[in-house]
Amino acid sequence: MVWLQVCLNGSRGTADGAAVPMSPEDMARSAARAVTAGACDVHVHPKSPCGQDTLSPGAVAAAIQAIRSVVGVPVGVTTGAWAEPDPARRVERIRSWTVLPDHASVNWHEEGAEEVAAALLERGVGVEAGLWSGTDGPARFLKSPLSAQVLRVLAEVTDHSADTSRATAAVLLDEIGTAHGRPVLLHGEEGGAWPVLRLALERGLSTRVGLEDTLVLPEGRRAVDNAELVRRALAS
Repeated sequence: MVWLQVCLNGSRGTADGAAVPMSPEDMARSAARAVTAGACDVHVHPKSPCGQDTLSPGAVAAAIQAIRSVVGVPVGVTTGAWAEPDPARRVERIRSWTVLPDHASVNWHEEGAEEVAAALLERGVGVEAGLWSGTDGPARFLKSPLSAQVLRVLAEVTDHSADTSRATAAVLLDEIGTAHGRPVLLHGEEGGAWPVLRLALERGLSTRVGLEDTLVLPEGRRAVDNAELVRRALAS
């Protein structure tokens, strides 16, 4: 059985099309359709009123509560530095959350990753360790005293080329190795999304798909919504 996470929106905005869910209500509707289509887990980027990624307690609570009202699977959020550049402020935000996600992704190459992950663990939130290709994230993670405590590793292939992303993914997986025994979720982005997803399925790894990673189906047609991407991934 394929374990598939849906990534609802990412850092995309209204310019990326109406299918990208921006409000908590739209996130919930999109998540419900994606879970019905077969997604086992939800990853979402809560948005500010102006459509920017944010870690504010109000936005995080609104997104999580809306999604949980319509699905019964785990819901996670981002803690990307672009949502809060100051690492200390990022930790403060996490400690001020009034509604906790089931898990949150932490990009291990970012400044303050250890402190952010520790703050999440202290609050009982699962940590998805984002290990990006082409960064020192994998090396830093493998040396981290927190590595054995994370929920899973997100092996994120940032190579957007359909021609080279599989090879980049293979290199990243070699770098990660056994990941201290943690489960590995492998995924790609943009032009690399579908080739890397197929590699993950071939290797029996968890993976993800959604409008955060790609707006189009394998043949290049724009996806109607996240649910269509999920259905196509599970049919691969």
